[in-house]
Amino acid sequence: MTLISLVEIVILNLLHAHKMSPNPMILDVPQINAAAYILIDYNSGKVLAEYHADSRRSPASLTKMMTSYVIGKAIKAKKITEQDVVTIGKDAWGTNNPIFKGSSLMFLKPIDHVPVSLLMRGINLQSGNDACVAMADYVSGSQEAFIDLMNNYAMSLHLYNTHFRNVHGLDCKGQYTSARDMALLGQALIRDVPKEYSIYKEKEFTFNNIHQINRNGLLWDIDINIDGIKTGHTKSAGFNLVASATQGKMRLISAVLGGKNAKERETESKKLLTWGFHVFETIRPLHEGCTFALEPVWFGKNHNSKLGVNKDVYITIPRGRTKYLKASYQLNTDKLYAPLKKSEVVGTIHFLLDGYNIKETPLVVLNQIQKGNCFIIIADYIKIFFKKIVRFIEN
Repeated sequence: MTLISLVEIVILNLLHAHKMSPNPMILDVPQINAAAYILIDYNSGKVLAEYHADSRRSPASLTKMMTSYVIGKAIKAKKITEQDVVTIGKDAWGTNNPIFKGSSLMFLKPIDHVPVSLLMRGINLQSGNDACVAMADYVSGSQEAFIDLMNNYAMSLHLYNTHFRNVHGLDCKGQYTSARDMALLGQALIRDVPKEYSIYKEKEFTFNNIHQINRNGLLWDIDINIDGIKTGHTKSAGFNLVASATQGKMRLISAVLGGKNAKERETESKKLLTWGFHVFETIRPLHEGCTFALEPVWFGKNHNSKLGVNKDVYITIPRGRTKYLKASYQLNTDKLYAPLKKSEVVGTIHFLLDGYNIKETPLVVLNQIQKGNCFIIIADYIKIFFKKIVRFIEN
């Protein structure tokens, strides 16, 4: 296989070409006081910093992110609506449930009739354990069935270090997650259920004349544009916070687990996010459906195939380094032969920065190429035959 360079955003100078620099993606991370943490870019998925990111820890109320995700998916599938009214059962009565003693509640009572829209806010803003139980019963008929949904979604989202045993996050044997998994779940919330995610930026709501405040204190910080996501705290978990912020078109997601107190989890999350925005930038060098390369096609009705990507490509790199980014592609075979299906993968696009391969993405066919008639096929066979003869003579 030969590497065919098509597009070079810039040609590196000769000195740089002969002198390999340190990996440009490895940068000094500030000291973060937490048992585990991770910082990722939402669009590119690039991990910018991590520490014990795959260590299994108690999720505490970060569990409610998955509870919220399941609810959002049920609404999106039109199985329920935000206007539905839920009749509260006894198992969601916080004051009658010793498990909930001293924990976060929406203060529901049996036979209350509460709209789904308010219960969603009770979960996402107030972190109400009773609201989680009420919605689990309503969506799935029981907490057990809802937990099965939570774990099924965890598997489909590739949350390999996550398992749920309840719907609210109170400490429970066999329930665990990781910083990486929670960041990925945050990414899924934003991507898959944006309407559900939009609730997380609301600062307060009122239910039964009880004014309740969002527990994510970073929403009030004017120095950083936070719009979510979720806090969590139990004795086993420590103080957790998954946060997301935007700066221009760039969005970062942080997960800080095992902090010593509520203030520390906010301070360390802000430090991590601020560092990420200051040091990195995210660009979109390739757009879905745009031609990246033209390659000859043999035995086809069309003699050339347009090649590109079937979804936008995002790359996160150190700020100010865009002009040093190079792009090239490699075909899976020496030649392309008809027929070719649209979106068929025929190679790989490589992005290099300072000589390091920092990202790869599939190279796909943008226009379907049908097989030509017998005259085209015979003509192409003759062309290939003579090309081989010429190559043999030259060698």
